Amino acid sequence: MANLLIAGCGYVGSALARARVVRGDNVFGLKRNPVDMPSGVVPIAADLAVPRSLAELPAAIDVVVYAASPGGRDDAFYRTAYVEGLRNLIAALAKQGQAPRRTIFVSSTAVYGQSRGEWVDETSETTPEHFSGRRLLEAETLLRGSGLPGVVLRLGGIYGPRRTRLIDEVRQGRAAVARGGPHYTNRIHRDDCVGALDHLIDKPDPAECYLGVDSEPEDEAVVLRWLAGVLGASPPRVAGADQRRERRGGSKRCRNALLLASGYSFRYPGYRDGYTALLEESR
Repeated sequence: MANLLIAGCGYVGSALARARVVRGDNVFGLKRNPVDMPSGVVPIAADLAVPRSLAELPAAIDVVVYAASPGGRDDAFYRTAYVEGLRNLIAALAKQGQAPRRTIFVSSTAVYGQSRGEWVDETSETTPEHFSGRRLLEAETLLRGSGLPGVVLRLGGIYGPRRTRLIDEVRQGRAAVARGGPHYTNRIHRDDCVGALDHLIDKPDPAECYLGVDSEPEDEAVVLRWLAGVLGASPPRVAGADQRRERRGGSKRCRNALLLASGYSFRYPGYRDGYTALLEESR
């Protein structure tokens, strides 16, 4: 049994909280307005951007999972959520004399700048062009320099219950693919986000960084056309090349070999598995 603090108890954090309560942990869920906290989770009303709201954290925290999300889509929101928020939490823990045995920072594959279909892993160069990746990378560096035993989990695009954007776009005839070469995308089902975090909380001597993606990076056009076939919908239309340039994720293929080697087994190892399960749940 562990005392677990989930800082940013939202889409992924709440699902993780439910899983750890079942395991018997004392789970504390921190968010600005914790009115919808899962059963068995101790709510903490606090704002990671406001240091004074972190003055009375639970005592004897064993593990911290930092799973905050930005309140908007510009640089200031990302800086506040990831860099300032993490810095404030680390400072609050230090001020209270707390030394968690593990702090897991939920990051993103946005830290990679590769855009020509390259394969990347935990050792690949991180030179993001977009501010989102730069801020996440700044937060990762902050954790590594904090003195706390830290683990970074870089997640791909998260889908799952209530996150069905691609399904909705295909079903409604709004899906489009750009002309030109493949645009590789990387995904992970919400349940595997939870599973990977659950695994890393308990794993002895984890590595400093893992890629949290399924085993099937794929051209987005292939994914959309497969969904159209499953749904009996019209194939996605072909849009102009300018649409491709608006994408923030680049075009890269992320390897999950290190996470697999650590002993984690994916519930949904590919997008077909995950999306099929979502469609069956919605029937």
